[in-house]
Amino acid sequence: MVGLPPSPSELKMLRKKANLTQKELAMRAGMSQALIARIEAGDVDPRVSTLRKILEVLNDDSFNKISLSSIMHKPVIVVNIDETIGKATEIMWKYGISQIPIINNGGIVGSLREESILKKFKEESFPIVSIETNYDEVSRLLSNGNPAVLVSEHGSMVGIITKIDLIAKHVL
Repeated sequence: MVGLPPSPSELKMLRKKANLTQKELAMRAGMSQALIARIEAGDVDPRVSTLRKILEVLNDDSFNKISLSSIMHKPVIVVNIDETIGKATEIMWKYGISQIPIINNGGIVGSLREESILKKFKEESFPIVSIETNYDEVSRLLSNGNPAVLVSEHGSMVGIITKIDLIAKHVL
């Protein structure tokens, strides 16, 4: 017995769950974004072959197995807890970054963001994940208000990932 094909709203939900835009799904499935939009809106009943291509892309989670080392920045630019706000700002300006981890004796003790410099106080540390952490978890952390995620390997900081890194990975 063959199951029913997914409804337009189910296809849309699957696409969003896969963190794909209509354009990204269309590119991966080899069709136009307009067709994807029309299928999701229920304006067109897709052929079985078209539906199969879409489902193959949505069921292929290889794009969710992106290694963190392929998108993180390294080395991590840090500022010591003893440095002044002026020095931290200078480092951020020099490297073109908007947030920076704060260290004390090599350990992460907090973070400093552009907004906090304006407010003149230190914020909590960025979340730290293992180099083996999956892409979805990092995406979730960044989507929940964290501006950056630090990447650790064997207890050492090896990289940092920001929202723009995830966006660039999907767009470029």
